[in-house]
Amino acid sequence: MSAINGSTGLKVALAVSVALNVFAVAGGVTTWVTRNKVDQRVEDQQQAGRRDSVHDIVAGLDPDVRARVQSTLRTSALAARPDFEQARQARRQAVALTKAPTLDPAAVTALLNQSSMAEMRGRARIEKDAVNLLATLGPQDRQALGLILNRRGRQAVTKPEGERPGEPSAPR
Repeated sequence: MSAINGSTGLKVALAVSVALNVFAVAGGVTTWVTRNKVDQRVEDQQQAGRRDSVHDIVAGLDPDVRARVQSTLRTSALAARPDFEQARQARRQAVALTKAPTLDPAAVTALLNQSSMAEMRGRARIEKDAVNLLATLGPQDRQALGLILNRRGRQAVTKPEGERPGEPSAPR
């Protein structure tokens, strides 16, 4: 009877070993597949970050179109600049108020609202001017330059006259 029990014990041990190996292989495959998906996502994000800047897009346009586009975008940015300056100033004031010994939440909120509204006015002006500019372009130039509507941050086409290299630009 002990031979039968020993044989049964070996069979159970073998079954447990096979089950553990199956789980280990399944875990390895899952890890490999997940890693490939993560690697692909990282690569996609890096590719998205490598898209041409507005400057590079504009540089690829026909010289006559390029000059008009640069001039229009520069004029638009300069016109929107006071709104962005007002937004930054209101935000700085709000931050300064938070450092006071007593907090005035209503004043901080009001300044943050002013900042948001000023930034929205500036962005709306630039977007409106960009759409008006796009309406004057041919299909190929419009397709290339249409990406400017998807831009965020401070990607300047050119720095306005008199602006120092270290000085921040208004968002374009």
